[in-house]
Amino acid sequence: MAAPLKDKVPPHNDDAEQAALGAVLLDNDAIDAALQFIRPDDFYATANRKVFEAVLNLYNQGRQKADIITVVAELRRMGELDAAGGPAYVASLTNVVPSSANIDHYALLVQDCSLRRALLRLSAEMNTHSFDESTEARMILEEAQQRILELGESRLQSSFKSTRELVNKAIERIEELSHSKTNYTGIPSGFDDLDTMTSGFQKSELAIIGARPSMGKTALALTVASHITMDKKIPAAFFSLEMSDIALVLRLLSSESKIESEKIRKGFFSSSEKAKIYHAAERLYEAPLFIVDTPGMKLLDLRSMARRLRFQHKVEILFIDYLTLITSDNRDIPRHEQIAEISRSLKSLARELEIPVVALSQLRRDAEGKQPNLADIRESGSIEQDADLVMFLHRERETDVKPGKEGDGKTELIIAKQRNGPVGKVDIVFIPRYARFESLAKGYQ
Repeated sequence: MAAPLKDKVPPHNDDAEQAALGAVLLDNDAIDAALQFIRPDDFYATANRKVFEAVLNLYNQGRQKADIITVVAELRRMGELDAAGGPAYVASLTNVVPSSANIDHYALLVQDCSLRRALLRLSAEMNTHSFDESTEARMILEEAQQRILELGESRLQSSFKSTRELVNKAIERIEELSHSKTNYTGIPSGFDDLDTMTSGFQKSELAIIGARPSMGKTALALTVASHITMDKKIPAAFFSLEMSDIALVLRLLSSESKIESEKIRKGFFSSSEKAKIYHAAERLYEAPLFIVDTPGMKLLDLRSMARRLRFQHKVEILFIDYLTLITSDNRDIPRHEQIAEISRSLKSLARELEIPVVALSQLRRDAEGKQPNLADIRESGSIEQDADLVMFLHRERETDVKPGKEGDGKTELIIAKQRNGPVGKVDIVFIPRYARFESLAKGYQ
């Protein structure tokens, strides 16, 4: 019968720890290789940990090399010589290995055991938290996910590359792009003029689409999402925090079939129009578009759902309608601080999942009737700071249009910020009866 978990000795490898220490004592240059993988806390044995701390002290001072004599002297100065096993133990470490040639291998073995111990500690903490009924289960799950990701990031091997290696990779990338069937490096929006300026939505970037109410933020996001999923067959997720999932699908059917949304809502359409609606439904049925309909969704739930969609369905882009409707997990802080937290978290999520995140945002009331700018983003300047791409929708209000008619729908899509590209304007057309945007020339066909 296997021993109870509580009676098991935590994972460790005494031979690997001693071999790593012996290697750095034999060859002081080996410390640079060791530090790519391990730190003092990675050693299980107290004596080994103290010896490595002394080696690091000497390394950081840079005045003398770490060998048996200098390490013993440093341990004595630290008052840790006895805890490190005394001079005899330190001297014995150089007899464990013949050279420093395999320092990477020894250090990786030490790191592996350290990571296993860290996972066991995390597991024990989560076990304790799970019995604490004062903490929501979702909060515990989010903490566990975040802590595991932090463990993985902390164990990433740092390295350097020469330009000889990097130039070869850069040329390979250029060759790929030259033979690519697309002109864009990111996910195309479907608006050629916009994609020419941005090269599409880029991985790991946070994009913001801002506008005053009734300017068509949701319509633009749905137009782009339908192009990405229905035309390009790229999986995407749409988080709807305001409209129901059925309402979104009805808007998509109106937009794709070009049958007025009012007719679809009331069921007043001809047989030929019905055929168009069913054809659009067939295309939408095959589209890899996932809709999340949760009013007042909490930030931690959004992050958790986004991870699931990314890993289970290979989603390549997220749309969030809209940012200021996300509920912060910390309701005790001021609203502008909550928005700042949400903004930072969405940027972090984009980087973590390595996909674009496109979030819609309301603008301040005083942005009404004028061309919007970055200062008009509602509730927090952190959105402007965290975003890699900020776009605004702007057109004149059609207050003078006679009933039953529409204005020309000309809309400026203003790129107010682009971290890695130009700023400027793109002219597009809003078609209200279909709740759809099109490129300027196409919209007037």
